[in-house]
Amino acid sequence: MNIFIGTCIKLMIDYQLLHALSFVVAEGGFEKAAKKLFITQSAVSRRIHQLESTLGQPVLVRTKPPKPTALGERLLNHLQQVLQLEVALSVSSSDESILRDIPLTVKLAANADSLATWLPEALSISKTESGCNFRFEIITEDQSIGLKRMKRGEVMVCICSTAEPVNGGLVSSLGALRYQVIASPTFVKRYKVTSPSQLAELPCLVFDEHDKLQHQFLAEFNSSVPKYTHVLPSPEGFKQAMIAGLGYGLLPTLQLGTSLRSSELVNLVPGYHIDTPLYWHYWQTESPQLTALRHFALKVAAEKLEVIN
Repeated sequence: MNIFIGTCIKLMIDYQLLHALSFVVAEGGFEKAAKKLFITQSAVSRRIHQLESTLGQPVLVRTKPPKPTALGERLLNHLQQVLQLEVALSVSSSDESILRDIPLTVKLAANADSLATWLPEALSISKTESGCNFRFEIITEDQSIGLKRMKRGEVMVCICSTAEPVNGGLVSSLGALRYQVIASPTFVKRYKVTSPSQLAELPCLVFDEHDKLQHQFLAEFNSSVPKYTHVLPSPEGFKQAMIAGLGYGLLPTLQLGTSLRSSELVNLVPGYHIDTPLYWHYWQTESPQLTALRHFALKVAAEKLEVIN
């Protein structure tokens, strides 16, 4: 592969070296990258060292987990776009075959609530419609920060709440995931909840440190913040903790199912909701197969998600 560094130096870089860099960053370490690549950890280290020696600059910051340098991000971004071009041209690199009878691997970053609700159906496109079989590697990130994976060139597709595309990328609007303030009858009884104004003092469920939906609700409702929270990084665990009465929180309406009708859960603030917009980010070099996938996903999203106002 030819790549320009700066404005005057033209270098040849082996794809194996770029794939090693991609896996180290995506997997968060050399050992995990080695397992994914089916080589030894020392072999991964040698490839990264060879890449840095060729370029004369570091491509990784050796933190835990390792992070790409500015040059590393440019290389990863370039790799993803080259892989897309290969698919479009029906050619293959030394590391990745795209023959019709071999699944096309798509690395995708998405928020956990999408993965727990509408996204699986959106990825279930048939081979007849797409022209190939897909193999998905999904990285879960909060919708507010998922685009960092795209900026680093770690993924081909990103689903997040940011409407602005990255350099070299484009974006399609999917719709909005609607959330309501939910708890169980057990929770309501245990804490004698008679008004939403009490909620700031009661245990609140959050998905992770990036999940600020509950904070947004309280700020909008009575300019308060949760007094204390339980961190539950699992969509199903989040709902089950809610059913058990561990705390209240915002749950996607798509995940509620019959829980409200059966009184398994209750809506603490009827008439109130938060709509989180979602966008499908993709590279300008999108292949025909990924174009078909995107169109199929947009069709499913139109049926499942709310219209963005």
